[in-house]
Order: sequence, then C-alpha cells, then structure tokens
Amino acid sequence: MRASLLQIDVNEDESVESRRVRVASLVRDQAGADLVVLPELWTTGAFAYEGFGTEAEPLEGPTYEAMAKAASDAGVWLHAGSVPERDPDGPLYNTSLVFSPSGDLAAAYRKIHRFGFDKGEAVLMGAGRDLVTVRLPDTTLGLATCYDLRFPELFRGLVDAGAETLVIPAGWPERRRAHWTLLAQARAVENQAYVLACGTAGTHAGVPQAGHSIVVDPWGEVLAQAGPGEEVLTVEFDPGRVAVTRDQFPALKDRVLGLDPPRR
Repeated sequence: MRASLLQIDVNEDESVESRRVRVASLVRDQAGADLVVLPELWTTGAFAYEGFGTEAEPLEGPTYEAMAKAASDAGVWLHAGSVPERDPDGPLYNTSLVFSPSGDLAAAYRKIHRFGFDKGEAVLMGAGRDLVTVRLPDTTLGLATCYDLRFPELFRGLVDAGAETLVIPAGWPERRRAHWTLLAQARAVENQAYVLACGTAGTHAGVPQAGHSIVVDPWGEVLAQAGPGEEVLTVEFDPGRVAVTRDQFPALKDRVLGLDPPRR
C-alpha cells in the first residue's frame, strides 16, 4: 500500500475556506496513493478553542462535501482528519471522517478522550463512545485522534475489533514532541500494528505545532518521519507484515488481563 500523510500548516493568516480549498487540491494531487491522511482539526486548529463554536459544522457540512469530492476525484481512501462537528441534538464533537475512493462516507469517529484538563476541548466538546474500524481492501484501519494516543486500552479495543493499521490525526504541540514519537512507536509495538500518525505544522492560537508526522511498522521501526513544516509524507508498506509479526512473535496471544472478568 502507498499512504500519503498531509502535514498541513495551520495558521491564523489563512481563512478556513481558503485552507479547505487548498487542502482539497493537495488531496487531489495524491492520485495513485491507496490512502491519504489529514491531521486533526486542520480547518480551525486544535488549540484555537475560541473558534470551535463559530467554525463548527454539521457532519455533512462544507468540509465533508469538499473532502468527499476530493477523495472521489483522486480515487483514494481519505481519512480527512477531524472537524468540529455540531450535532443538532447535542454538543460539539471532534469528529473524524473517512471517505471511500467513490467519495462515500465510510466511517465517522467522535474523539473519545478530550484534551484540556477541565478547559478547552474537554469542556467545549462532547466525548465519543464508540470504537471505529474501517475495512479497506488490504487492511483494517483503527481510528483514534491525538490525545487518544496516550490511552493504550483504546488501541487494545481496536485490535480486538480487527484493526491492523492504526490511524491517528493530531494537533500535537511542539513542546511535547518527544512524547508523540515515543507513544506512536509504543502503540505499534504493543499492538503489532502499523501506526500512521499525522500532525499539523505551523502555529495556531499561539501554540507551535510538533509536525513530525510518523509511520511506524508492527515491529516498532520508523518507516518515515516528516520534519517540522508543511510536508507530504509518502510511504509504501506491506499490510501482510502485521500477520507475519503476530505469528512470529505471538505476544498478543499471551494476554491475560482485560480479556475475561476475573475469577472469584
């Protein structure tokens, strides 16, 4: 498979609509890839909390429409990162969208772990409840978003649901970049799965972004990593290595905790 991670520069000098048009063009440029991945909240910026309410859109809003068309035009599976979703019957959500090569919505994932420690996203957005996987022709994606990366139990659940490739859009800050790389490799090693983690570049709401999007194989080896600025990170990987790794080093079969209720 060929995957392209689009590490988008998010800054206040570019309007949301201009960025949406520009990113759609970048997606179209990836024709020939199997999978294209965008970062978290690339329309607004993950730390631009004050814009969540004004820029929130319904699930099938302008970003949905632009990304569905771009996926269809390019003929790619597109993980369109996440958008601030306004549920007409509830709160805002940090919602990821995945489109098929025909432009149909294949999955939507509402971020479960909200960042902010009782401020920002943690109080402005609702929490998702459902684990989401997406079956592609050659692999099954497991969906997570940014802060989710710090919660290994979520990824165990995705693996139990059949995930082989873990896709993680993020708006990760530069000051914690070491954690970004470390956790991406840890999630790959402990789940014997590929990790495709796509972050934003630039600075928004005064918070410099880490960039350094990363692709890690099931053995924990870094296949490719971007730099700090806007970049298209393209990598080819063999989905069959997941089964081979799990067969040659069957650590997942030795799990004890979390599988069945404890005996009394």
